[in-house]
Amino acid sequence: MPATPEGEPHRHRQVAESFGSDAERYDRTRPSYPDALVDRIVAASPGPDVLDVGIGTGTAARQFRAAGCRVLGIDPDPRMADVARRGGVEVEVATLEAWDPAGRTFDAVVAGQTWHWVDAAVGGAKAAQVLRPGGRLAVFWNVGEPPRETTQAFAAVYERVAPDAPAARVYRPGLPALEVYSVMVDTAADGMRRAGAFGEPERWRFDWERSYTRDEWLDLVPTQGGHNQLPPAVQEAVLAGMGAAVDAMGGSFPMHYTAVVVTAALAATP
Repeated sequence: MPATPEGEPHRHRQVAESFGSDAERYDRTRPSYPDALVDRIVAASPGPDVLDVGIGTGTAARQFRAAGCRVLGIDPDPRMADVARRGGVEVEVATLEAWDPAGRTFDAVVAGQTWHWVDAAVGGAKAAQVLRPGGRLAVFWNVGEPPRETTQAFAAVYERVAPDAPAARVYRPGLPALEVYSVMVDTAADGMRRAGAFGEPERWRFDWERSYTRDEWLDLVPTQGGHNQLPPAVQEAVLAGMGAAVDAMGGSFPMHYTAVVVTAALAATP
């Protein structure tokens, strides 16, 4: 359940480019995406050439390659890019806004868990510039929602030791996880419309489940937005509190994930 800064996340570059401080942990712990999501994007695209925006360590890119795609990634963090390259993916270090496509075009532009770090209006226009006829822009997020009692236990930890942390708002009572992401989803769709080159954006949804042990969860939490910018003592207190909470649940808990996709195809030229 990675949280993001309030307002316009793409302006918070210090958070957007902080994940590489522990790139190996990020690669080890961040969940992948449902195969059905990848397969649907591939099937709806005119060919196999994919540009992965904010490729990170290559989580989504590896899935697209396994589905038969050729992937080029871009990421502003060279530390993240290095991990993705070690996984066999070609990566160029740049933000999408500043990236030079050098005349290259693609069948699909994708972004997993990263489009909120892009200026959606600029990103939509840039994607339209590099897509081939009928090409598809597809941006997606994994939205995790633990059981109610788990959410309440985690909320109590943040309230006690880090009430102002960005992640604290994700666990506030009465705020479903999908609502936290609704602004980012709406912004992505609006950016596609403002580009003036796409058909009407569609929203796809894929539900899936997994279970986290105490150690798996505590390994993941520091990779979520803003945690690595907490003072070390505060982060340690968050992790200790969460560990105790998971221990009280029997040492593990189930997580329901909803993978949400906003996508549009490049409109045919009149």
